[in-house]
Amino acid sequence: MPVPEPGHGQLLVRLGASSICGSDIRAIYREHLGVGAEAYRGVIAGHEPCGRVVAVGPGCRRFGEGDRVLLYHIAGCGRCADCRAGYMVSCTSSARAAYGWQRDGGHADYVLAEESTCIALPDELSFVDGACVACGFGTAYEAVSRAGVSGCDAVLVTGIGPVGLAVGMLAKALGSPLVIAVDLAPERLELALRLGCVDEALPAEEDALARVRELTGGDGCDVAVDCSGSADGRRLGIEAARRWGRCVLVGEGGRFDVTASPQLIHNQLTVIGSWVTSIGRMEELTRQLVRWRLHPETTVTDRFPLAEAVAAYALADEGRRGKISLVMDA
Repeated sequence: MPVPEPGHGQLLVRLGASSICGSDIRAIYREHLGVGAEAYRGVIAGHEPCGRVVAVGPGCRRFGEGDRVLLYHIAGCGRCADCRAGYMVSCTSSARAAYGWQRDGGHADYVLAEESTCIALPDELSFVDGACVACGFGTAYEAVSRAGVSGCDAVLVTGIGPVGLAVGMLAKALGSPLVIAVDLAPERLELALRLGCVDEALPAEEDALARVRELTGGDGCDVAVDCSGSADGRRLGIEAARRWGRCVLVGEGGRFDVTASPQLIHNQLTVIGSWVTSIGRMEELTRQLVRWRLHPETTVTDRFPLAEAVAAYALADEGRRGKISLVMDA
């Protein structure tokens, strides 16, 4: 691919790191294998890019050559209410284009970025940290923020893949005294414990609900965040939440099957659907990570050079590792 030239309001970013997201696996990698369900429009993949600005187009006002940036991964129309609130993910304009989906993304040496989608990367954070923030940790931060997680809350995370690890790490940073993870993969449960993202890690078995209630004195968790995207994971989150609890649905796909009166209405539950985050919340997260001295890259179990992207995707598709990142030289 030729190195692109920045147009008006655009930056040319030399990539330092670009991570693989679960949606890349579901909608791009598996689509090419013939088992996907979403369209991929034949552009360079990668919507979690982070790097250094090497060229600036006319009209740019915030960033210059040499600045370190991460990208909010969707460029919206900039005019609708969602864009003005910073939630470009919800923009419905035909002008909306996500990096790695409708426009070239970060699994390359360079990416052409709209300056409006760029966030300054603090010196204390690495390029791999920034790539993790660019979607996964941003999504997790939105979930725990909207649930109002604090030191008062026991938190359940169903599905402890990369986003689940991020939810656990951030819930602990916000003061949660008890974070419980439930997952099908023993490797991921062990990783979550080893990284200190959770306090308890339970296999997704028939007694998981009873174990959660036992760990919470019979009450259930104050907050449940489903990162599995499965009907079983969501159901466990609802059933394991205490009365007046909050449940956040983050994992994509699947169904949400509950019996409304006994499970939701009579238990006074608040259910929140949370899709990605806003650029403002993501910018806030970078500041908080520095304050908390947290590094999202600790959830990265495997790093590959760009030339080995095929092996990186194959490993990510197994669903048994932490975050997987492509690392370049920026």
